[in-house]
Amino acid sequence: MLGHLRKAVNDFMLRNIGAWLLAVLVTYAMAALAATQSVIARLADMGVAVSLGDRLRTTGQDLIGMAPMFAPMIAVAFLVAFPVAALVLRWRPRWRWFGYPLAGGVALLVLHLALEAALNIVPVAAARTVLGLAAQVGCGALGGWVFLRLSPARTTR
Repeated sequence: MLGHLRKAVNDFMLRNIGAWLLAVLVTYAMAALAATQSVIARLADMGVAVSLGDRLRTTGQDLIGMAPMFAPMIAVAFLVAFPVAALVLRWRPRWRWFGYPLAGGVALLVLHLALEAALNIVPVAAARTVLGLAAQVGCGALGGWVFLRLSPARTTR
């Protein structure tokens, strides 16, 4: 049984590696951008003046600086979520348009909640608020949509 599951996941990923990779990159970029802008917004709420140049510089630094930690976590989360979604969608192929974005959103939600539960911290500061966590989940859903658009629909035999 486990061998069949492993083969199904491997076959799925080989057919969809480019779509998965682009979904990871889009999700990472948007999630990092959302996290940075959330922190900057909180600074502005405290009365700290943040110029456009500072916003752009900080965003660029965060896109580079968060990548070694955050992008691999998103990659692994999607490596689990998309094949699971594909298995479910075998029985409900018409839900494909909804299944992959849902899987991407749930993957980011689980990622943040699992990190908090395991480490007792929230590594991405923006996810400390409901709105920030919702933004991260939305970025995951966007990644799921990218995956949906780029991966071939499974043909029935």
